[in-house]
Amino acid sequence: MLRNTTKRSAKAVTELAQLPKIGEKLHGFTLLRTKHVPELELTALHLRHDKTGAEHLHIARDDSNNVFSIGFKTNPPDDTGIPHILEHTTLCGSEKYPIRDPFFKMLPRTLSNFMNAMTASDHTYYPFATTNAQDFRNLMSVYLDATLRPLLKETDFKQEGWRIGPENPQALASAEGEAKPEDKKLVFKGVVYNEMKGQMSDAGYLFYIRFQDHIFPDINNSGGDPQKITDLTYEQLKKFHADHYHPSNAKVFTYGDMPLADHLKEIDAQLGAFEAIRGDLANHRPIDLSEGPREVELYGPIDPLVDPGKQFKTSVSWILGDTSDVVENFSVSLISALLTDGYGSPLYKGLIESGLGTDWSPNSGYDGSAKVGIFSIGLTGVQESDVAKVKSTVQEILRSVRDRGFERSKIDGYLHQLELGLKHKTANFGMSLLNRLKPKWFTGSDPFNALAWNETLEAFEALYAKGGYLEGLMDKYLLNDNTFTFTMAPSPEFAQELAKEEEARLKGKIERAVQTAGSEAEAQAAFEAQELALLVEQGKSSTEDLSCLPSVHVKDIPRQKEPVVLRTEKVDNIKLQLREAPTNGLTYFRAINTLENLPDELRSLIPLFTDAIMRLGTKDMSMEQLEDLIKLKTGGVSVGYHSASSPTDFKQATEGLFFTGMALDRNVPVMFDLLRKLIVETNFDSPEAAQQIRQLLQSFTDGVVNDIASSGHSYAIRAAESSLTWGGLVREQVSGLSQVKLVASLAGRPESDQLADVIDKLKQIQQFALAGSIRAAITCDTESVSNNTKALSQFLSSVPPHSTSFPPRQAPQFARNIKSFYPLPYQVYYGALALPTVSYTSPDAASLQVLSSLLTHKHLHHEVREKGGAYGGGAYARALDGIFGFYSYRDPNPVNTINIMRNAGQWAVDKKWFDRDLEDAKISIFKSVDSPRAVNEEGMSNFLYGITEEMKQKHREQLLDVTKDQVREVAQKYVVSALDKEAARLVFLGEKRDFVDQSWTVNEMDINGSS
Repeated sequence: MLRNTTKRSAKAVTELAQLPKIGEKLHGFTLLRTKHVPELELTALHLRHDKTGAEHLHIARDDSNNVFSIGFKTNPPDDTGIPHILEHTTLCGSEKYPIRDPFFKMLPRTLSNFMNAMTASDHTYYPFATTNAQDFRNLMSVYLDATLRPLLKETDFKQEGWRIGPENPQALASAEGEAKPEDKKLVFKGVVYNEMKGQMSDAGYLFYIRFQDHIFPDINNSGGDPQKITDLTYEQLKKFHADHYHPSNAKVFTYGDMPLADHLKEIDAQLGAFEAIRGDLANHRPIDLSEGPREVELYGPIDPLVDPGKQFKTSVSWILGDTSDVVENFSVSLISALLTDGYGSPLYKGLIESGLGTDWSPNSGYDGSAKVGIFSIGLTGVQESDVAKVKSTVQEILRSVRDRGFERSKIDGYLHQLELGLKHKTANFGMSLLNRLKPKWFTGSDPFNALAWNETLEAFEALYAKGGYLEGLMDKYLLNDNTFTFTMAPSPEFAQELAKEEEARLKGKIERAVQTAGSEAEAQAAFEAQELALLVEQGKSSTEDLSCLPSVHVKDIPRQKEPVVLRTEKVDNIKLQLREAPTNGLTYFRAINTLENLPDELRSLIPLFTDAIMRLGTKDMSMEQLEDLIKLKTGGVSVGYHSASSPTDFKQATEGLFFTGMALDRNVPVMFDLLRKLIVETNFDSPEAAQQIRQLLQSFTDGVVNDIASSGHSYAIRAAESSLTWGGLVREQVSGLSQVKLVASLAGRPESDQLADVIDKLKQIQQFALAGSIRAAITCDTESVSNNTKALSQFLSSVPPHSTSFPPRQAPQFARNIKSFYPLPYQVYYGALALPTVSYTSPDAASLQVLSSLLTHKHLHHEVREKGGAYGGGAYARALDGIFGFYSYRDPNPVNTINIMRNAGQWAVDKKWFDRDLEDAKISIFKSVDSPRAVNEEGMSNFLYGITEEMKQKHREQLLDVTKDQVREVAQKYVVSALDKEAARLVFLGEKRDFVDQSWTVNEMDINGSS
């Protein structure tokens, strides 16, 4: 009876009869239309606010992870980054919440599983997701007040946007005028300024944004170009807010199972105070190519890890049709996928496999997010002599594909992936839906059209059945010379020229300040006074009364968590973990082959092995045939490296190969057979193997410097931890800077080298890939268990028997480098300081997690981001790995940050903590602990890491029970005392400067061509 009641109430969430009627007025809104979408199990309601005209899209769905977003059309008037800086400053205080940074101070007061603000090219939006009704109301209140009634103080503009100030104002404040000359050196500062300097260090981002500048000249850089950011004034910021952050220019989105009426009542209370104005309706179009081809070439940075002779990036683009035609938009996306997706795709084979380039350019593929679609194909890693060949080769391949036509089986593979995407139950469906609907909604397209999956597919099939439909679209849009060719050439002086430009720009602004002040000394004094005043303002952040902020409470967190029900079976002598749950007809498979005493030289090549088996093909099937079968019969299969520290002893860790697959229940045997083929039958002896492996290496290396720039703190963390535990050491070898160095060295070998030594090691890995101590996990419907265990048994018996053993491993010799530096071509720094602590099951592990949250939210955000100008910084405690640490991200002031990190433990020991502080810290931890999980993730902590439901429950109770005294004790024991004993490891990445003295070990990222 209870189950039936639940089903009825779930249906009621989306039942049109239970929802408002079209034309009905509700809390200041009028319902314009509705649409029920059975294949997505949702009902969409489109409303308009009567007084201001604000649009509201509500998606009613039986999903407890509710989503809210308010967004505004924000076409940037120039490249000063005004929408981006405004996105930051709106969150620095509002009329109802007049404290510094209520957004960041809400982070530890909410159980939200997503909370952010983002600037797109022509709109800005503020989304969050939470399962807690009170939390939803709290955050909606904060978001609406922040966007519609921000304080926009000038000090916040200077902190978040840009300013000129002394490099180390803390030295000025503490030394009472006795600061060193370098401390008083004037520099550009600002969180967004430094963030965008970091972005511009990414050559891939630079290529993409410069491409956008030229193909969409009417849409300026919303993020901001550092060379232009310093032209923005405070008055311009305030005016832009008044013109754009208005209900008449707003689009509100809500999703989930909470009542629409409650949302509308609160939203109307906020919007109703405004009068209607005309919103920003402009939808900019790309350049007109109807007169024939255009070309642009400009300069970009050198990549130090890539072959100096292959540093060009180039692309060719076509302007397509209006993206509001959802069927055509879908069809062009399909064409793009058929042309580029996979190693067997025609453009990959003709452009990358042929050796014209090493990887796709960042703009490659179809972009249908704007009002008009753009199709681009480009390459990185191109030789100068081949740049001109790229366009003609692309055009030749397109003509050949059009004449040959598209195979129906390949189209079916793509449609099968869409079917599985609909069936797969994700935990963040609402956020995914928002991100899919939002871009087109802001260009005036009907969001209802994008929801109609089945209607779109039916319309596509009807057009396809007439014959020649996709080929006709190629004729219409791609088989012409109305193209835009964009090329970025390498310049050895690029970084130096950027630095010179910044220096000249700074000098000019200082000279104007001198003229205004009357003398250089007075101008210097004014800049110092401004910076010290900002420090005082920032200092209020740690002492102000936060009682105006709403919050959930620890008492709202259940002490007992319902355990995930798992059962274990034996299948052919291997241990199988079964999770039976409603999966919509899908089966999820994982397996781990645990390997003992794996040699370093083989471990470090496992990432290459896992890439190679998805590239080379077998003796009887090409990779193209295998890819087609994977798409037609599965939701993907993969092989990877896995390591896990022991939850009872973090100094011990296991490692091995990790296998995954997902398929409709009926296709599980095929999924297993594909896994077996890829692992056991991949042909490393084919004539093409060496060249294909070289291309994999070159593709990885081309752009890896950009990848590091996007998550440099993660690389710094892995490097620091590699000197502390064996688990840290192996993680760094497989996914850290030493892996980057190895792959770059292999990619740098001469073309004549056939990589025989590398291939021999890959074949060794193949021999033991399925020979070891295997355990498996399956998540599926109860009805599918029998068939799945039978299929698993057949898979295991089909694998050729191999035994594997390696000589016993000696105890690891950890590097004693207390301070390590990696010189890389970035304008900002990334750093980490790591310390060994205790295992997951120790009571101290919970106290360390609470300490990390306290330090991040109560101290480090304030010191490293607000005062120091870094884009991010904080503390972390990974209980399973027995590590406590600190990090900073896009950091302009590493010396100051290092001092903050080293003193943070003592700060925590000396701090007088209040009950509210611990309350906030625990809430911030449980937002992750209790965040919604997709069905295929349930039971995985047990399978992957050996963390049982009992261990999780015990750790949960320990987290809830942490006291202030325990926080001080672990800060003293594991941070302060450990630093005194030189147990910490410090790593920074970036440009080598004077602070990197003899006390540092410098690790050059050179290439020497050895494995």
